[in-house]
Amino acid sequence: MVTLEDVAKQAGVSLATASRVLNGSTRQVGATLRARVEQAADELGYRANIAAQTLARGASNVIGIVVHDLTDPYFAALADGAMRAAATEGLLVMVGTTHRDPEQEIAYVATLNAQRVRAVLLVGSRVADHAVTGRLRDELARYQSGGGRAACVGQDLLGVDTVAPANRQGAAELARALAGLGHTRFAVLAGPPHLVTAADRCAGFAGALEELGLPAPHVIHGPFDRDGGYTAAQQVKDATCVFAVNDVMAVGALAAYRERGVRVPEDVSVAGFDDIVTLRDHVPALTTVRLPLTDMGARALELALGETDEIVVEQVAGEVVLRESVRRMA
Repeated sequence: MVTLEDVAKQAGVSLATASRVLNGSTRQVGATLRARVEQAADELGYRANIAAQTLARGASNVIGIVVHDLTDPYFAALADGAMRAAATEGLLVMVGTTHRDPEQEIAYVATLNAQRVRAVLLVGSRVADHAVTGRLRDELARYQSGGGRAACVGQDLLGVDTVAPANRQGAAELARALAGLGHTRFAVLAGPPHLVTAADRCAGFAGALEELGLPAPHVIHGPFDRDGGYTAAQQVKDATCVFAVNDVMAVGALAAYRERGVRVPEDVSVAGFDDIVTLRDHVPALTTVRLPLTDMGARALELALGETDEIVVEQVAGEVVLRESVRRMA
């Protein structure tokens, strides 16, 4: 049986483009590409799948959202934004959590494809494993070839519409702000080295310090969660300011210091990244880089439901917010 993949290969186009031509997608394809796909289908004797055409026309009212960790306020805020946006469109939402397992993420996309959901939204960082990312990208392409829609929040590595937080730039701006308060000795609670978000934030922070002529920070890797921050903070030596690459790690660091009688910010300053909503009641209030998380989730869903053929990548800048967890050096 001739498959859509055969047609795409014959025409020299992506699976998604072939699907848009043959499966009734609302996305527009240029006349030249359309002619190539139609010619390849005729030559191979391809017949479109009626079920795929139904999906392409948006008969399904279900959206699948896949997050890394729903207990993390960062992902909860992003998912909430997407779910609120879905509700305004009269759409139902299924949410799955991968527990930060890339294989589980691929399996979710395959399952959602089999269930013929209208759109898939992936929320979370990519991993520094080209093979795994390639397999996820291929799984998304198979889903899109049947008329499905997809978008992600994270790095632009999957060939779908993307809301991309400016992690390096935000961390660099934070480093410059902290240096402006007189800090010169830093530690970074850097999270896992294979997680692209964590690596980008660490690199952005360290790069800014280097540009300022300051010593390189003491970098400590560990899990990307509260316990990871708690453990990593206990390994910090001779730093006046600690930067945790996400807020939940910063909360863990604050807990570790509180238990040891280390005063924040009198003895050591602490900063995070994301500005999760639970920080509003934390004492001392945490210095961080604010991302509009709920809005990012809503925008990603809007992109997933869009009807343009061109892939959209929107960069989202962070805003440095200085609070009581950081002090000015004398």
